[in-house]
Amino acid sequence: MDNPVTPRAAAPGPRRRDRHGRGMRGPIAPPQVPLAASRAEAFADLVQDSVERLERRWPQLADIDFLVLEVPRPEGETWNDEAVPLGGTIPAREGRPGRVVVYRRPVEIRTKGRDERAALVHEIVVEQVAELLGLTPETVDPRYGED
Repeated sequence: MDNPVTPRAAAPGPRRRDRHGRGMRGPIAPPQVPLAASRAEAFADLVQDSVERLERRWPQLADIDFLVLEVPRPEGETWNDEAVPLGGTIPAREGRPGRVVVYRRPVEIRTKGRDERAALVHEIVVEQVAELLGLTPETVDPRYGED
């Protein structure tokens, strides 16, 4: 006897739960709790906090774009396995503002906790802003280099 049962048509859209109804029902934490933020969002917040600290002293930073990228692009960069850049600058030109780039993954790999990561991010932002403005890091942030 042939199989008289015809297969069911798949429901439109993605399945939200597994076949026994035990899958995820909703988010683990509400959106306002820090646990709900992804690592990329938390890292972008660290960069933004650092920029806001510096903007109080340097209002011209409002004209600079601050970007967070996952990893540096190897094209045109001169770096090797021992010296991966943690940040970079792109000077302003032809109506485009100057840019400061912080690379998230290399920074995360070199730090253990949030406080250590926040300190390293601030140090990178200060160094890159100093390079873009043609100043020393100590001029940009007098507390640069202090633990």
